[in-house]
Amino acid sequence: MTFRWVEDDIALNEVIDEIIVGSRYAIDTEFHREKTYYPKLALVQLKWGSQTALVDPLAVDPRGLARLFENDILAVFHAAQQDLEVLRHASLVAPRNIFDCQIAAGFLGFSTPSLATLVQAHKKITLSKGDRLTDWLRRPLTSAQCIYAADDVAHLLDLHDQLSAQLTELGRTGWVDDACKDLVARPTGPIESHLAWLKLKESRSLKGASRGVAQSLGQWREERAMRSDYPPRRVMSDMALLGIAQRVPKSVEELASTRGVDDRHLSSEFCKEIMAAIREGAQLIVELPGQENDDVEKWARPALTLITAWIGELARVHKIDASLLATRSDISAFLKKSPEARLLQGWRAEVVGDDLKQIIAGTVGLSVDRDGHLKLIQAENA
Repeated sequence: MTFRWVEDDIALNEVIDEIIVGSRYAIDTEFHREKTYYPKLALVQLKWGSQTALVDPLAVDPRGLARLFENDILAVFHAAQQDLEVLRHASLVAPRNIFDCQIAAGFLGFSTPSLATLVQAHKKITLSKGDRLTDWLRRPLTSAQCIYAADDVAHLLDLHDQLSAQLTELGRTGWVDDACKDLVARPTGPIESHLAWLKLKESRSLKGASRGVAQSLGQWREERAMRSDYPPRRVMSDMALLGIAQRVPKSVEELASTRGVDDRHLSSEFCKEIMAAIREGAQLIVELPGQENDDVEKWARPALTLITAWIGELARVHKIDASLLATRSDISAFLKKSPEARLLQGWRAEVVGDDLKQIIAGTVGLSVDRDGHLKLIQAENA
């Protein structure tokens, strides 16, 4: 496999010049986030026509990719969600006109398939697994690493052709377009820092002052992690955060004897910030966010269960990934009669809208046939 190694701005601009005169390109990224708060872009793989380029963002300013990403030329991805987040952080912008092969395959009977699965299914080619623990930030990359990285875009344009043909035959091209636009519009980046404490497994067991301290200390940890570009757990472990929240230490001595607290936390700068967060949190009254079913009224909870089951059945019948047909928030919005409910709009309304209206109206119910599949039955009092 031949490819260009791009490590200067002139070469990058030449690649972009070639791509933007065409109609599409394939793209993938390699990145790490284990040692940093923000994802660290390590490589950008591009393919257009018969050409492949590996862009080194450690040598080239990745913001130079903005000229490509702001163009309306189609970017073909596989599983684009993380790539979009990484590119938005490194390049300040990401492609806005995309085709995600994983999403497209979800409308053709696959359930979040890997790239290897799709390549095997459509091209009868087995991709190399490569080294999943590769350090993509180390330079120089080996020839094997470069070939493995280039392989991630080698088949995307062919997959785009084959998947698009199947989608056209089924009349689902617009469905995929909508789903890809939803993905591009989805917010990415850090969570709101005051909600960071909810990532703790034991967050719901905390009460009173402990809950306030967990929120305040969790916010401090998240914001310090952002400033330092460290993973939050490197700033303070979950064990230490929970230990402090449960104990609510009132002095440095009590803080020092709390499980999980180490010498670093007792340094002048850290200790001052931690104690301030404890004092502030102890005064807070923090309400827990609603439980899973709290976002719908009590009368609608049985309907939520029925609708979820029926959507799963329709997904099976139509060979659509159920998560693409409807999420739990989609069902909740429908039950709350939100004017923006996606189940009442576009292709989703065509597939499930009438059935859901009948279920809510009580004119139909659900039954199980001999094969274990659900079916709608007319209600006796309808």
